[in-house]
Amino acid sequence: MKAAVIYPQDGLPRYADFPEPTVQNDDELLVTVKAVAIKHFDKGRASGTHYSSSVPATAGKAIGGDGVCLLADGTRVYGMGVSGMMAEKAVIHKNRMVQIPAGLNDATAAALPNAVIGAAMALKFKADIQPGNVVLINGATGFTGQVAVQIAKHYGAAKVIATGRNRAALDKLLALGADEVIAIEQDGEGFKAQLNAINAQTPIDGIIDYLWGHTAEMIFECLKGDGSFTNRIRYVSVGAITGDLIQFSAANLRSVNLQLTGSGLGAWTKQQVGQLFSEILPEMFQLAAEGKLSIETQSVKLENIAELWSLDVPNGQRLVVVV
Repeated sequence: MKAAVIYPQDGLPRYADFPEPTVQNDDELLVTVKAVAIKHFDKGRASGTHYSSSVPATAGKAIGGDGVCLLADGTRVYGMGVSGMMAEKAVIHKNRMVQIPAGLNDATAAALPNAVIGAAMALKFKADIQPGNVVLINGATGFTGQVAVQIAKHYGAAKVIATGRNRAALDKLLALGADEVIAIEQDGEGFKAQLNAINAQTPIDGIIDYLWGHTAEMIFECLKGDGSFTNRIRYVSVGAITGDLIQFSAANLRSVNLQLTGSGLGAWTKQQVGQLFSEILPEMFQLAAEGKLSIETQSVKLENIAELWSLDVPNGQRLVVVV
């Protein structure tokens, strides 16, 4: 079969012949792959930079962790792979698949789950978002951030504040449900002034952070209290696009009712992951099928994987490989 294969000596995957995977136990299914999104997560695992990754075998490794596929009876499902998904055939986990509604196209169904995982799991289980809460999405102009804005509103947030560098992308977020947007500036003074004003008027309950780095430092500076009673703030780190390390004042933990946590592989319980497949993903697929959850994708061909792997996709879109 044909697949996107990465070798330890290469920096980019190749379109190459690769052995067809085989089912090893009753918890696995062999499927025909239809579409797979190219995600930062897959790039990190393929390059070995993600904390859950392993070094590719000398013989190479088919890449891609999840995608849209067909079961033997023709049922169309989203599944998480045991083998690499960016291939004509793959093996998926039987208990980690979701049937896709008829009204949802392959590209959207392939692109949406990773963003839902990066948004809904953080909002629901880590930030414990409740109806009426005020939510800040730091780094909302990216693909997952755009989904997070929409899901926060779906979960009942009274106000969603979105941050980002791209002014046009920030304006787009207003159409997706954001109530206020804050531009991330070079010196940060305007950013802090606007965030302080918003937090003083409508105290922030939950923060979903895809950037970390300097913007996280500025947000913590704005949250620092003065000894007065404060509302409970749940700060959830999901990504670290702008830097993995920050300077953090211990006073942040003493001066406000702050809960600092993360959302990612290893941070969720088995029950929460079970809910992802039994409840959350089916709900989000249905919202997308009904036009109530909006994303943008670009479909590309598997045979062009080498030149597409490092392509910078603008405006919060996601590349989807059609197999």
